[in-house]
Amino acid sequence: MADYSALSSKALNDQLLTHQECFAVLNAPDEDLLQLLQAAFIVRSRYFGKTVRLQMLQNAKSGACQEDCHYCSQSSISTAPIERYNLLPQTQMIEGARRAAASKAQRYCIVISGRSPLDREIDEIAGAVRSIKQETPIQICCSLGLMNEQQARRLKAAGVDRINHNLNTSEAYHASICTTHTFQDRLATIRNARAAGLEICSGGIVGMGETNEDIIDLAIALRDVKPDSIPLNTLHPVAGTPLEHSHQLTPQRCLKILCLFRFLHPKTEIRIAGGREHNLRSLQPLALYPADSVFVNGYLTTPGTPAPEVWGMIEDLGFSIEVDYRQPVAC
Repeated sequence: MADYSALSSKALNDQLLTHQECFAVLNAPDEDLLQLLQAAFIVRSRYFGKTVRLQMLQNAKSGACQEDCHYCSQSSISTAPIERYNLLPQTQMIEGARRAAASKAQRYCIVISGRSPLDREIDEIAGAVRSIKQETPIQICCSLGLMNEQQARRLKAAGVDRINHNLNTSEAYHASICTTHTFQDRLATIRNARAAGLEICSGGIVGMGETNEDIIDLAIALRDVKPDSIPLNTLHPVAGTPLEHSHQLTPQRCLKILCLFRFLHPKTEIRIAGGREHNLRSLQPLALYPADSVFVNGYLTTPGTPAPEVWGMIEDLGFSIEVDYRQPVAC
């Protein structure tokens, strides 16, 4: 059995794992999984204790996207039978924030489909955010596609705290899952958001046919980005998308990937994101040993776990929910 405690020691000392050590985590025998999770938990507990941050998504505009992202049910090449609609009225976005707060979410993320937001969409979202901020201290994240710095500054001025823009996969594999924009386009949006003074949420998706090398390269690229939060999605194959028959993940594989990300990003919020229920199944609670954040109440076009069930899972672990960065609360 490998000495996984050495990996946690390196992470706690801000030392980058070697490629050989990264491969050892991803290729760890399943019978080593509990030791690997314990090593990751040592790192997680140093910086986050036993608290869990909740986040809720609002799909504020669905479908009709010009991009060809192979994993996405809203893309131009998808025939998935999803609900399609234009930007929601401000009243519905505000009501979504109320539901997020009632769900004990620390952060509410407004997401729209499409390559880039229109000016009128920025205006509408900014108006909704101003109203939300007057009513509740919940933090606001927006995921609106490719953006320039001016757009990001308008959102910042309205009260948006954070921008989500995922790298999705390694630069080498990016063209295999999307041809309508580049990996560098994604990095440019992140730079624009940071220049506007916004926090950065950026992660990826695994299970799309990438190699171990691609997963490691993604994790290392995110170290260069230095995001405030990393959402790690595990592919939930949707009928009507090019990846509908991709079934490469096991619960054990997902947990090993989460452990690798914790070793490589010891101080960063890591969120178990889309595909959690589909891929982790009965092992979902174990994911909170490396990760410290989780979504409640569903994703963009796929269902998720209602907030009360997530509260119960957290309570059963002996963990607590962190409503903000200062105040853990009982489940």
